[in-house]
Amino acid sequence: MNGHNRQWRLNRHNFEGRWCGSSDWYLRGAGPHARLDLQHPSRTIEATTYAISFSDADTGLWDASGLLFAPEGQRQLPLSREGYNRGGQCWQFAGAGGQSSLRVDPAQPRFGHEINLFHGRSRSMLVLLWGRSAGATAAWRLDAVGAVPFRCSLSPNPEPPRPKPSAAALLEQARGWPGQLESLEPGAWPEHDPTPVPCGRFDPKAFACHPLTAAFADGLVCSVPEQLSTGAFALQVGCLLSPQHFTQVSLLFDAQQQLCRWELRRFQRGDEPR
Repeated sequence: MNGHNRQWRLNRHNFEGRWCGSSDWYLRGAGPHARLDLQHPSRTIEATTYAISFSDADTGLWDASGLLFAPEGQRQLPLSREGYNRGGQCWQFAGAGGQSSLRVDPAQPRFGHEINLFHGRSRSMLVLLWGRSAGATAAWRLDAVGAVPFRCSLSPNPEPPRPKPSAAALLEQARGWPGQLESLEPGAWPEHDPTPVPCGRFDPKAFACHPLTAAFADGLVCSVPEQLSTGAFALQVGCLLSPQHFTQVSLLFDAQQQLCRWELRRFQRGDEPR
């Protein structure tokens, strides 16, 4: 199996299902001084559905409704092994996947990321979108955040809903848990399942590396810059998937603001003292 085929297989394993949930969108208002309120959704779409099916090993269909940015809230996309990830923006681990802008590109209207973290038949999705502000500086500002606690309606035993504590309380719950690390580099897709390596114990301060650190539905949490500056930076997204499991995805950008690595850390409550 080559690296492309492994990514396709992981994509199918992660995403196949009929995912239903209520999507909360936090949107920045108009004007140069408009605020982004991450405590109260600007809009909630009660019935968001992503139906992802595969007719055979090589083809499938993505059929979604209840979308914020699509015409009439609906969109369909064909899926194929041959066409999958031609732009290199999609990434898959076992139990985590999404798509990412590979660099901060002034020629593009948005810089965005979709992160999905899976547990059983739950799919916790966070969408982060930065846009260019008007004016001479044309700074990149975080303009939209979407959080969806998807559950697969095809499962006879869907995961129960998870609480939404504060970001500080959520991160503190995982303090000191031991973890394991996997990583991916854009375009360098491994042919075989990597062996996770031990990483440092979970540190809430290391995760909350930006002043903007917020929690959302389903145990989702992120720490990201509200405005992108020049140079290197990191985006941190995590989810308390159960009282014993916290998963963290780190997106690392270099000094040229190109994505150099996705890092996945899985932390699990241990018996050792903290």
